[in-house]
Amino acid sequence: MHAIAAGWRAADLLEHGREARVVACLSASIYVVTRDELLWLGGPDGVLHPRAVLLAVPPEAEFAPGDSILLPPTPPRVWRPADVDRGSAEALTRGAVRLAKSWACLGPPTGFGARLVGAPLPFPLAAVAVEAARLAEACAADDPPRAAEAALSLLGVGGGLTPSGDDYVGAAFFARAVLARAQVIDAVGWRRAADGVRTAAARATHPISAALLGDLVDGQGWAPLHDLAHALADEDERATHAAARALTRLGHSSGWDLLAGFVAGIAG
Repeated sequence: MHAIAAGWRAADLLEHGREARVVACLSASIYVVTRDELLWLGGPDGVLHPRAVLLAVPPEAEFAPGDSILLPPTPPRVWRPADVDRGSAEALTRGAVRLAKSWACLGPPTGFGARLVGAPLPFPLAAVAVEAARLAEACAADDPPRAAEAALSLLGVGGGLTPSGDDYVGAAFFARAVLARAQVIDAVGWRRAADGVRTAAARATHPISAALLGDLVDGQGWAPLHDLAHALADEDERATHAAARALTRLGHSSGWDLLAGFVAGIAG
């Protein structure tokens, strides 16, 4: 394996000859664990994430869960997203509201993306529509305990490796973490709420999804999510639409779930 890029968290774990254990194989990626940390191996066109390792050649599908593989050395390109600064946080909130006028250019929404266009949520998400709205309302009211309470009912809801509920909750808390780092909301209160969600996720959802959700509540996620936050903060409409389109292309509905959660976390 030859790595060409890696997220900062993955880069800290890559050493020549280090072993990892395969935990899941997808059509174009492999999830592995090394030193109790989850990493994601993908091809050169993969989307960067703190846990991602992008390889020059897509990983072979011949691996099975439980197999051991050797990880490549740390690549020359290590991705570490920058924080949104305090002066841009208000622009980010305004931009999230403006983005609501542009959903049509992103294509038909899936998953929790239906909330963005005022459409009914599909099965099985319709059963937690009230909780999804409560989470958005708690974020708008800057009420961390109420947000955490609403989030618990959403964890594990939906199918796939990362259920829609996990992505929606994670992105909402990602948005609050972005604002907390910009020092415009109560960082301590939201950190306490995020820790509660992380603890609950360990019991309520798939281990891979729990790890990725844990990153989101820490303010670390897929590159298009960070790109969207910065584009909104910079009031760059072209970059905003490009980042939103890239985000909605993630997974079957994950990207739309993340976008809906992010907007809920920023604008309520």
